[in-house]
Amino acid sequence: MEGFDDPGIFFSDNFSTPDTNETQTNLQYAKKKFMEFIRQFHEGNFNYKYRDTLKRNYNLGQYWLEINLEDLGAFDESLAEKVYKHPTEYLPILEEAAKDVADEITAPRLEGEEKVEDIQVLLTSDAHPSSLRGMKPDAVSQLIKLSGIIVSASGIRAKATKISIQCRSCRSMQTNISIKPGLEGYVLPRKCATEQAGRPKCPLDPFFIMPDKCQCVDFQVLKLQELPDQIPQGEMPRHLQLYCDRYLCDKVVPGNRVLILGIYSIKKVAKTGRGGRGDKGLVGVRAPYIRVIGISTDEENTGSGYSVITNEEEDMFRRLAADPNLYERIAKSIAPSIFGAIDIKKAIACLLFAGSRKRMPDGLCRRGDINVLLLGDPGTAKSQLLKFVERVAPIAVYTSGKGSSAAGLTASVLRDPSTRNFVMEGGAMVLADGGVVCIDEFDKMREDDRVAIHEAMEQQTISIAKAGITTTLNTRCAVLAAANSIFGRWDEIKGEENIDFMPTILSRFDMIFIVKDEHEHNKDITLAKHVLRIHTNAGELTEQFQEGELPLNVLKRYISYCRTRCGPRLNKEAAEKLKNRYVVMRASTKEHERDTEKRISIPITVRQLEAVIRISESLAKMQLQPFATEIHVNEALRLFQASTMDAALSGSLSGAEGFTSEEDHEMLSRIEKQLKRRFPIGNQVSEQNIVKDFVKQGFVERAIYKVIHTMIRRGELQHRMQRKMLYRLH
Repeated sequence: MEGFDDPGIFFSDNFSTPDTNETQTNLQYAKKKFMEFIRQFHEGNFNYKYRDTLKRNYNLGQYWLEINLEDLGAFDESLAEKVYKHPTEYLPILEEAAKDVADEITAPRLEGEEKVEDIQVLLTSDAHPSSLRGMKPDAVSQLIKLSGIIVSASGIRAKATKISIQCRSCRSMQTNISIKPGLEGYVLPRKCATEQAGRPKCPLDPFFIMPDKCQCVDFQVLKLQELPDQIPQGEMPRHLQLYCDRYLCDKVVPGNRVLILGIYSIKKVAKTGRGGRGDKGLVGVRAPYIRVIGISTDEENTGSGYSVITNEEEDMFRRLAADPNLYERIAKSIAPSIFGAIDIKKAIACLLFAGSRKRMPDGLCRRGDINVLLLGDPGTAKSQLLKFVERVAPIAVYTSGKGSSAAGLTASVLRDPSTRNFVMEGGAMVLADGGVVCIDEFDKMREDDRVAIHEAMEQQTISIAKAGITTTLNTRCAVLAAANSIFGRWDEIKGEENIDFMPTILSRFDMIFIVKDEHEHNKDITLAKHVLRIHTNAGELTEQFQEGELPLNVLKRYISYCRTRCGPRLNKEAAEKLKNRYVVMRASTKEHERDTEKRISIPITVRQLEAVIRISESLAKMQLQPFATEIHVNEALRLFQASTMDAALSGSLSGAEGFTSEEDHEMLSRIEKQLKRRFPIGNQVSEQNIVKDFVKQGFVERAIYKVIHTMIRRGELQHRMQRKMLYRLH
């Protein structure tokens, strides 16, 4: 009837459509059905969804209409099938139908508004998105839905939809030449067909475009990267170019997770390099891109399937939140194969759930994400904790400090090789917007690169002013960093000298844990048994779940649910208690600085007060409670005391074997200074003689041996002969 199944009718985005009467009849019939759909589709009795939306948008000067393909399928299934299979044919017809309906429902218009504006139709679909790796060449010119991350965006440029050309020789004009949408251009005719008596033929390539007689629309080119959880181990992430025009421009920025509905199209491959042939000699080679018909930001990470919470899951999460031991269960569920480190796991649980982000009346924002730094000895499972967080967080990016630059972490401005225009590409912290960035080997980063993330960690934005591009990107993510001390291992004698970070970066971490590899007989036996059990029972997860721990997928979905559904605040009693404790903390650090005559390496400022508030809110969020109470504040203060406060006061040698007072610390420092003066470089001295001399000066023998062995561990002293116990200064 409509010629739908006629094998002679076909369409390709790069070639002209056969202009037959039957095809025109089919398109006119489709336009009539589209107009009926926009006019008549309704939900309920009087809610004419698309007709009312079109009229409202047109009167507001917004000449677009968003149509859901499932609604079109409910109205006419064959029509929706045609839009899916042949969108390049039927989408212009749908836009013409929307323009005609807009002409009907907005009449009569004011004087001077007789011309009806073109309507852009945006499509949405409830179908599941496919991945970039799953696309096949047979999908060319069809409608597809994709999920991914926007990693770069070009500026807004103009593309002609209709042009007029004129011959330089005979001045003949050709007007209203239509240009196909997308990245395909228009090839000017080589010859002029106008023939005039008594005039010679026009030369080759006589035509030029008349800019004042062209109709143009805005367009923007984006780069889409596949989601991190869809990239196989060890492979490069795949990218795809997106073409957006008219009202789809400036809808997203780099770092946004998006759902794209568009037409899978192809374009000619650009030449590569100067003087290089590229693929010029290969006929039929084309590069794919997507002509976007609809785009939406994926705020809740629907591309990974974590926002669709069923009623059964919601009931399970509500029961889980009512469990009084939930906090302990979540802490146990974080990296269960790692022995001990309970406080660190509790801190990581707070980081995963995060506090509440607040927007002030003056427009400023206070971050809700919690930043944690693990600082200490090698072999204490810091990197394993980071790897686990990467797996359990709904959005996470893992990177190593040695291989990361400032541009790789924040954002960079690059020149597009094809257009030679500057484009902006987001780095790890931009791509992890709304999640967690795990930075291993944080101490191996250059100081300049660490300074670049100051703004990203506190203000949660990245400001760029390069190559004429001045803009701000969002980096609303938590930072979990792991680092070693300056001597490789934590040195009790050195105290705060172990920390090789500026106070400006340290104050941006809410919790700083000093992770020490302490030698204790019973603890070493328990740890060895645990490691052996893990290696012998690898793959058996039954024991793990019998202890009340949550499975990884349940924990991941629960974190995503709490972060999107709950935003607790402090109540008055908890705020009053926190105020009093903050004043006491400030007083104790000032007293410590006065007694030791040294400034502590981690300053206690208002940022640390906000850190305790965020930790309290995250504890309340775990239990889906609207307010953080005194119980939450007490636990937050305990975590803060066990992490940042202990690290700030680490210069007092608290925890060193038998040396706890300030006098002991001063004595150890004097012994070390005198030892360095007694050892000329390359000289060998007997240990026995050294100890005798220092004992005569009134030093304790145990303290002398403590300093000598610490200097050996740092590499400042070295064994020369084992029997005589001789040492040499490096």
